[in-house]
Amino acid sequence: MAPLVTTSAQEFRAALPGGGALLGLDLGTQTIGTAFCDAGWRFASPGKTLKRGKFGADKAALAALVTERAIKGVVTGLPLNMDGSEGPRSQSSRAYARNVAEALELPVLLWDERWSTASAEGALIAQDMSRARRASRIDAAAAAVILQAGIDALTGGFG
Repeated sequence: MAPLVTTSAQEFRAALPGGGALLGLDLGTQTIGTAFCDAGWRFASPGKTLKRGKFGADKAALAALVTERAIKGVVTGLPLNMDGSEGPRSQSSRAYARNVAEALELPVLLWDERWSTASAEGALIAQDMSRARRASRIDAAAAAVILQAGIDALTGGFG
């Protein structure tokens, strides 16, 4: 049976009865922003930005992070249209999430990412970060926003 891929925080939580550290992903066409949260699902922190390539290379890089951080589940952004409908990017993200779930044998929660980049950029600007530095950190910061929203839903904080 393939690991769970869902948009339901409740289903995802049920797949992880013991909790555990989570990996957040913000999928771009050229990069993958990563973020991590503690096993108690309290806060998300930006990780590294990976260069996106063929899935085999992505899988190896993600598997290394999973092993290094003892990851138990993945929260990845689902790019919805502003009206909440799904387009081609959503379908691509769903396919990628299925590949990640199978390759890493971990449950995946797909989370609405409509405002994640704008929110992340606002936070980086508030830190008075230069445009060049923001550009290098935006994907990981967006992954942290996505992951934090997911863990807030998992713990009853929001959503």
